[in-house]
Amino acid sequence: MSNTLIKLENIQKVFFTDEVETHALSDITLTIDKGEYVSISGPSGCGKSTLLSLLGLLDASTDGLYQLAEHDVSNISKKERARIRNMEIGFIFQSFNLISDLDVEENIELPLTYRKDLNKAQRKTMVDNALAKVNMSHRAKHFPSQLSGGQQQRIAVARAIAGNPSIILADEPTGNLDSKNAEAVMELLDLLHAEGATICMVTHDPRSAQRAARNIDILDGQVISDKPLSKENKSNTTVAA
Repeated sequence: MSNTLIKLENIQKVFFTDEVETHALSDITLTIDKGEYVSISGPSGCGKSTLLSLLGLLDASTDGLYQLAEHDVSNISKKERARIRNMEIGFIFQSFNLISDLDVEENIELPLTYRKDLNKAQRKTMVDNALAKVNMSHRAKHFPSQLSGGQQQRIAVARAIAGNPSIILADEPTGNLDSKNAEAVMELLDLLHAEGATICMVTHDPRSAQRAARNIDILDGQVISDKPLSKENKSNTTVAA
């Protein structure tokens, strides 16, 4: 059985507006293996968030092949994309995306309620386990407005991992946090990776990017560099930070 979780071949993404074509991604070819920790870097507007949206099945490519866990998901329906996304992919967003009138437990459980393979008791166990993993069990009945930014992002991480996804996609996960809380979230991602999670993170922060084991640089919608990060480089970055 292949260790490749994600395979992209010649992925194109073109946006059409008022008869204008914007080529957001061009000829993206790459693979991500199970258990990898990958960072995607590049300047604003380079296409990295578009790529993450395609990986997360939030959008579809204009052309090219996308295989997830050896299944072709390039041209599936919106309904099927939503089903697979809910089963296989966990998201962490820069703006947390918590629902204000739901408490912490309810926020984490919400994506699980769409899964027909889970009953309420199973969902409760998964929520409890996710909260314990991010050390936020004591905040289960609080609402997002009662939490700090760092705490809200930890809840967002718990929501992302509660369903045991095949991959965690993080879009600028420290973008709205101060340096202390950003470091705490990055340490949490490090821990999840050490436990076997597959993580793909978009970030503009070089220090965050260096926490990964592999960095993909994108410019003008194309991969210009794809390289592993050595332990020496990561250690030097941590000391410099």
